This record gives sequence, C-alpha cells and structure tokens, in this order.
Amino acid sequence: MAQIFHRSTNVIAKASILGSVFLIAAATWVLAALNRSPYVTQVGVAREQPVPFSHKHHVKQLGIDCRYCHTSVEESRFAGLPPTETCMTCHSQIHAASPMLEPVRESWRTDRPIPWTRVYDLPDFVYFDHSIHVKKGVACVTCHGPVEEMPLVWKASTLHMEWCLSCHRQPELYIRPREYVFRADWRPSEDQRELGRRLVREYRIDRPEKLTDCSVCHR
Repeated sequence: MAQIFHRSTNVIAKASILGSVFLIAAATWVLAALNRSPYVTQVGVAREQPVPFSHKHHVKQLGIDCRYCHTSVEESRFAGLPPTETCMTCHSQIHAASPMLEPVRESWRTDRPIPWTRVYDLPDFVYFDHSIHVKKGVACVTCHGPVEEMPLVWKASTLHMEWCLSCHRQPELYIRPREYVFRADWRPSEDQRELGRRLVREYRIDRPEKLTDCSVCHR
C-alpha cells in the first residue's frame, strides 16, 4: 500500500507536539510571573488618597503612635481608620487653612467620612484578625513594611497564601516582644531564632501543624 503522508510529516508532528508543550510551559511561567508582579499585586505602588497623609511625617518625625489613629488594632479583627474628629484634634489648630486639608474640613462640616482608598484588601474567603497577631508579637512592620518611611502608603507584601504560610510555619523568625510590636526601629539584641523560640513558648503560640491548618484562615 502506498504511503499516504510524506516521511517529513513525522518530524513535523513531533515538532508540533514538542512546540505545544513548550508554549504551554512558557505561557504558564508568564502567567505565574505576571500574578506575582507589582502590576497585579500592587506591591510598592503608592496609592493616591483624597488627602496625601504622610506616615513618614506623622510617625517618624512627630512620633505619633500607631494606636492613636488605629485604635481597635489590639482588640479587634480590624485595625480601624481614624474618624475625622481625630484628625481635627490637631488640624483645627495646625495648618487649619491648608488647601491640602480641605477634604478633612469638608468631612468635618458634613459629617461624612473621608473616602480613603484601601491599600490592603484580603479576599472575602480569608479570615484575618489583627488583635491576635498583635498579642502574639507580630509587629506592624512585619506585614505593612516600613510605614514610618512612607510619604504615601504602598502595599509592602503580596498577602499571597505562601507569604502568610512562611510565618505560620516558622513564627520564631518573625515575632518580637509585645512591648515592641509598634516600634518600627526595634532590632533584636540576641539571635532572632533563639528569641523567637522563647517567645513562642511564652506566648503559647500553636504548633506549625495547627497554624497551617486550612481552617485557621478559611472559615
């Protein structure tokens, strides 16, 4: 029986299969890289706000404690945003006529909250509680980065599950004494791993097997 296809067809077929595998692998790599890029994660991208509030000025230069504005961070799932009254405590006297602060004064006059742009936004299927992390010695800078250096806040971490799990698997590498949770300039005076192991016992932090259980964050 005569051969229907030319012998070169075998080569073309093999090349097509290998090429398809290569293209699928390349596309998967590109999509994975894109998913981790600042374009998608917004890490390092400063967000515009209705008022250009500078943490660098208020925290580093003026020394205002995180809890002055984020009042519920020690007792609630949510750190909380300050009401306009908190802003006006100072700015009814300081820079009271500044055009930059007009949205604050407008909020005060109309009793409407300032429409801040959210920087960190977890999916609805993720449960996160600020208070338990604070109680266990997780510092603000661990997740939010060097906020005291940010003229405008940017996202410092991806909040991807693998990022969260890196801490849940080895909490001793990240925790610090509770009294320094809100201190951005704190540095351990001893080996972090040894300090962390001691604090894990003292603060009764669960074993990694429990911390990495799905039900901890997905309820």
